[in-house]
Amino acid sequence: MTNDAASNEAAAPSAQPRCWLGMTALELIRALAHDATVGIVVIGPVIEPSGPTIVYADLAFGQLVGRDVNTIIGQIPRFMQGKETRRETLDTFHRALAAGERFHGYLTNYRGDGSKYRAEVDCRPLRTADCRIQNFISFEREVVRRIGRPTGSAAGRYEPVVISDDPFTNALREFAILEHASVVLFLDTSS
Repeated sequence: MTNDAASNEAAAPSAQPRCWLGMTALELIRALAHDATVGIVVIGPVIEPSGPTIVYADLAFGQLVGRDVNTIIGQIPRFMQGKETRRETLDTFHRALAAGERFHGYLTNYRGDGSKYRAEVDCRPLRTADCRIQNFISFEREVVRRIGRPTGSAAGRYEPVVISDDPFTNALREFAILEHASVVLFLDTSS
């Protein structure tokens, strides 16, 4: 083995982490969320009166809303709304995004076939290292109303339809995603 070959072998392992550091936030989310069981949507940073534009949706989100993921990209989330979607909750959601804040709440949404479902939504800004909002990321899952007397908060009235134990969902729990704790997500875009 020549010295050049030995130095190339030694350099190969360190080249891999640089590849990850060069990924955009959206590429990283795509890589990590591909097999997630929680619906994940990334929307653009511009909040128009009609709503933000969807720039990424995972397969779990497509299944949740009953639509092909490729038809969701480029749309505004309004396609999920219907007769029983509360305007007050949508206004609260819009105000939170316009202020660059987190929204956690429950919406009645509609699937592609017209059937309604209750969704828990946890939407947070994705900020660059200098605190600018790059996008918003939303984690969504179907929930049902609990039987019996609810606890004091809205979170106590609902429980997930599916409880997942996959590694990505466990990581979301560690960050208190889909819970009432507050976590700010920052992205290092300096590389």
